[in-house]
Amino acid sequence: MLAETGATLVELGHSERRAAFNESDAAINRKVHSALGHGLRPLICIGDSAEEKRWQVSRESVVRQMKIALYGLSHQQALRTLIAYEPVWAIGEHGTPASPQEAGVIHQALRQALCERFGHETGTRIPLLYGGSVTLQNAVELLRQQEINGLFIGRAAWDAQGYCDIVQRVTQEFILQAQ
Repeated sequence: MLAETGATLVELGHSERRAAFNESDAAINRKVHSALGHGLRPLICIGDSAEEKRWQVSRESVVRQMKIALYGLSHQQALRTLIAYEPVWAIGEHGTPASPQEAGVIHQALRQALCERFGHETGTRIPLLYGGSVTLQNAVELLRQQEINGLFIGRAAWDAQGYCDIVQRVTQEFILQAQ
């Protein structure tokens, strides 16, 4: 049905849906397979809770979520996915963003797990995004982290101008770096 409307991307596993509809990691895996089977590109959301962060098991938690979501995929199918790390404790009205360094550590663990599962050539080509209170003030520093390939912008994109400001700042920063 989504593909028939012209959609090409589908967001799966967002923390709010996981909580509201009690969506399990196994359910996300089934949805990933279904999306790919219908010609859609899955954007798979994974994230750790405040409790997992407090107990210092964030890396294990998000790697597990990602491994289950990608279970049974071929290398070719995996290359059609995007992974968005969005810490649950960082989203929402009262969320505090992860520091660029915190986000970088998690993304390094995700990249390592992707390379272990799919090999270096495939594992390094699966895009890893960061979401979780992305703002005009932190977007550039987040993208300077080696394994963060893009941003999954939430609340800051509710206002078109806010979104455009982030895109403009990031574009200017990285165009200047390339010169």
